[in-house]
Amino acid sequence: MSGTPPPAGGFVRRIGMFQATAINMSQMCGIGPFVTIPLMVAAFGGPQAVIGFVAGAILALADGLIWAELGASMPGSGGSYVYLRQAFQYRTGRLMPFLFVWTAMLFIPLIMSTGVVGFVQYLGYLAPDMGSTTGDLIGIGVIALVILLLWRGIEHIARITAVMWVVMIASVTLVIVAAATHFSPHMAFTYPSGAFSLTSSSFWIGFAAGLTIGIYDYLGYNTTAYMGAEIKNPGRTLPRSIVFSILGIMAIYLLLQIGTLGVIDWHRMLDPNDIASTSVASAVLEKTWGKGPADVVTVLILITAFASVFTGLLGGSRVPYDAARDRVFFRPYAKLHPKHRFPMLGLATMGVITAIGFLIGRHTDLATLIQLLTTVMVIVQALAQIVAVSVLRKRQPTLRRPYKMWLYPLPSVVALVGWLVIYGYADKNSPGRHPIEWSLAWLALGCVAFFLWAKYEKVWPFGPREVREEYLESQDSADEPAAV
Repeated sequence: MSGTPPPAGGFVRRIGMFQATAINMSQMCGIGPFVTIPLMVAAFGGPQAVIGFVAGAILALADGLIWAELGASMPGSGGSYVYLRQAFQYRTGRLMPFLFVWTAMLFIPLIMSTGVVGFVQYLGYLAPDMGSTTGDLIGIGVIALVILLLWRGIEHIARITAVMWVVMIASVTLVIVAAATHFSPHMAFTYPSGAFSLTSSSFWIGFAAGLTIGIYDYLGYNTTAYMGAEIKNPGRTLPRSIVFSILGIMAIYLLLQIGTLGVIDWHRMLDPNDIASTSVASAVLEKTWGKGPADVVTVLILITAFASVFTGLLGGSRVPYDAARDRVFFRPYAKLHPKHRFPMLGLATMGVITAIGFLIGRHTDLATLIQLLTTVMVIVQALAQIVAVSVLRKRQPTLRRPYKMWLYPLPSVVALVGWLVIYGYADKNSPGRHPIEWSLAWLALGCVAFFLWAKYEKVWPFGPREVREEYLESQDSADEPAAV
């Protein structure tokens, strides 16, 4: 393993606090709440759907504190790959980081594909006569444009992201303000009979579905952790950007959800032929301010959706780079662009998978696609990182930790319960789709790929297990007095 901590490998630290928070928030918000509010209402069967966004925020914050501790102490490119490589090397060599990268190459583009599906869905409000084939071609064109804009240096990308963040804030603010001008407390806070029946199995099935949708809407709070080698003062910037982005988006989502329910009858969101089920934000603007303002805000929502895909692929494309550089993934992914210093093959591969996921999502059920990508992610990232925090505290107690998780281990316990609920109820919330079985099949295929790869590379279990605590070694060498 090369194992050299960042900034080795050619990345440059040029992303500050504001830009880091903007990258996270742009990825978190995106098209998510604009397309999932009807899904959340359907899951709960009424305006009590706001519970889903609150539960998602709690899980995101608990999980975000795990990312904050790991990212601040090991700010390398690749995020989870770095943390799992350090934590699991003692017993299983490179298996866990390999499986994470293997899985991330699937679930990160799938998340981006849902954003493009939402983009085309809202575009249908402006072009109601748009055919299916036209929508498919537009979605593919959007993905191609994202790749083209990312094919440049990070300093240019940071400026683009800041502009997109402003547009995102403007779009959600306009929807929230419009809803406030015509808000009906009776519509927002009148619940159907048995809405909060904690003894009903249907409530908990709906809660699990809502929690899955909620955490999907918050995904992206960890985007800058994937870019740790490009963050200025990462020990301070990474934790703050994660916590600030979660709190900011939580406030936005709650205002957006409650405001929407106070303007649009929630029964309309269950009708697939009603515009409120496909473009609910546009429906809010049309009812409150008229068709013209609704068209303008829809354009801003489209830009917001584009920004989400843009920032998601920006962070995700860094994942396979560090693994390949350390010979824990396929070697061609270790190559950076000779001039702009970004991982070319990782970006190109994830762009292609995003396009495939988009085409699948366009012709299947969006909620099922969300369920699938979430279950694929749970085992090799969410649960594995919860274990990694405790393992590293035990194995590397002297590792410099600029940020340590508040109230440890309570956030880890909360995150563990939340992720297990999502995973355990996956099949019940997607009857006939079998997301748990698909996630286990993908994991099994990854194990086969690992053993074939390990045999070729002659590493554990076909070679000695290598243990390299490079972040400890790096800080030890930095602490040594300079030679006279």
